[in-house]
Amino acid sequence: MTMAKQDYDGPILEIDRLSISFFTRLREIPAVMDFSVTVQPGEAVGLVGESGCGKSTVALGVMQDLGKNGRIVGGSIKFKGRDLQEMSAEELRDIRGSEIAMIYQEPMASLNPAMKIGKQLMEVPMIHAGMNEKDAYARALQVVTDVKLPDPKRILNAFPHQLSGGQQQRIVIAMALMSEPSLLILDEPTTALDVTVEAAVVELVKDLGKKYGTSMLFISHNLGLVLETCDRICVMYSGEAVERGSIEQVFDDMQHPYTQALFRSIPLPGADKNASPLVAIPGNFPCPMNARRAATLARVVTISRPGAVMRTSTSTWPLQTKMAATNPAA
Repeated sequence: MTMAKQDYDGPILEIDRLSISFFTRLREIPAVMDFSVTVQPGEAVGLVGESGCGKSTVALGVMQDLGKNGRIVGGSIKFKGRDLQEMSAEELRDIRGSEIAMIYQEPMASLNPAMKIGKQLMEVPMIHAGMNEKDAYARALQVVTDVKLPDPKRILNAFPHQLSGGQQQRIVIAMALMSEPSLLILDEPTTALDVTVEAAVVELVKDLGKKYGTSMLFISHNLGLVLETCDRICVMYSGEAVERGSIEQVFDDMQHPYTQALFRSIPLPGADKNASPLVAIPGNFPCPMNARRAATLARVVTISRPGAVMRTSTSTWPLQTKMAATNPAA
């Protein structure tokens, strides 16, 4: 049984004060805290931050696919006005792949090595839309043509290992677009690609977003890609959103010290490494335990005041952080 798509003119995705934790035998490990973002119809929102800040965890939360240890401990995720946490397993199964699609970092992890490409693509409309095999093949042929792969019929008859990395990534994009989803989540879709193929895939995503009117949540640590593809940007640090706004607002007037440090660490083409040295972000990523907020604040102070020496511990961090912030020489 498939769920019919309904017209909806409100926000496609509303994440409000979302908190996600992973539970071990010893403790609760917070991964995302009080995170909020909204994606409007036809809009592309970029989610950026360094590795480990919680970007992919947010995406998996939207897909309601956090595994046995992951759990949403606060906030809400609404898709077209409906809270995903209140949906039954059957409703979620109908929505995944049909209304919400996700493209993962590694294409081979999303493709069955023992099935031909055509059969894998045809499964999507046959399961979600009840389409017959002939129409599903025609749809697969159309989408493979849309992602600009040469000789689509040969591609549909090939196994995943017979395609290059760039071709596999295009197939995964085609698979995500088979049912024309309302929301497409792209989790660093160009990580494994070389620069030339990366540029082609980014251009492809932009064109397909316009053609199908799909809203996109674009997860990346490549700020250049976000600038090219997105309308708005949300900067994540240590599981929290520290800055958000339109591309123009954030790029032209960065407010948060971490956003500024993130931009300073981008290598500029043709820049003299002596005249314009690459400025790395100091310190290590905070450990996601009880003292996480302490370590987060400490590192932000260090970023904003490079001369500050931070000494944080689980018991005395407020005083030490305050002293370091007010007295960089301490």
